[in-house]
Amino acid sequence: MSHFTGMSATEGLAVVGAICVGCLLLKLLRTCWCGFTTFFLSEVWQVDLKKYGRWAVVTGATSGIGEAYAKQLASRGLDIVLISRSDEKLRTVAKEIEAQYGCRTRTIQADFTGGGSIYPAIEAALRGLDIGILVNNVGMMYSDQLTLFLDVPHSEQKISQLVNCNMLSVTQMTRIVLPDMVKRGSGLIINIGSEIGARPYPLLSLYCATKVFIRYFSQCLDAEYRSEGITVQCVAPLLVSTNMTLNCDVNCLVKSASDFAREALNTVGYTNYTNGCLSHRLQVSRMGCYAPIW
Repeated sequence: MSHFTGMSATEGLAVVGAICVGCLLLKLLRTCWCGFTTFFLSEVWQVDLKKYGRWAVVTGATSGIGEAYAKQLASRGLDIVLISRSDEKLRTVAKEIEAQYGCRTRTIQADFTGGGSIYPAIEAALRGLDIGILVNNVGMMYSDQLTLFLDVPHSEQKISQLVNCNMLSVTQMTRIVLPDMVKRGSGLIINIGSEIGARPYPLLSLYCATKVFIRYFSQCLDAEYRSEGITVQCVAPLLVSTNMTLNCDVNCLVKSASDFAREALNTVGYTNYTNGCLSHRLQVSRMGCYAPIW
């Protein structure tokens, strides 16, 4: 019979098995603890978002998740800068926020599909504000249907618009607000991605790739500027009822934009990568997708 250090092969395998089971149990306990703090404890002990600064900037702020984030941030005591394409919608949402929450608002009209030429005006409009929070929310899809890459209508124009809106906006808005955050030693950047960026999704190739970019860009920024007092969070939801998802019915799997924004904001300070709400996190676990905890 084989022996190693006086132990039989059977006993050795039993020890290895016990160690493996112990490691799995520890991993399970860690996951449960992270889930408890992120989605339950955060409902009771929320980070005071005003500590980051007086103003919050939200892109794509006139509908869906962006509007919901703007209203949630206003309800927590911040003044709001709304940036979106429609000046009329901007004025409407700004009036609603001021009337409901008693905070100050500013609006900036900008079409994020237009490329780099829009950012000098945005930078000038934000100059001098004590910006503590940036929510990079604006985004678009090139079709409301699953589509082969070469079958995208007006593909040359749509490709440029989608890249400008989904990727260039995140990097340029970050470039504008981050320097002052670093000077103050405090700031929060929230980048709205998607769990669709966790793995390849054929027929949504370019949209999927832009969400991968947001995920990796957020992770790199967090590593680079965490020591400077900057928090960078990537939010990767599944289905939220918005115009982009054709306002699908809200149920136990699909969140309303307002409920999602409230739950997702609660996770600030608890995790730098989140699916935003417990429902989406459980769905991701069920699908076997990988959601890292940084």
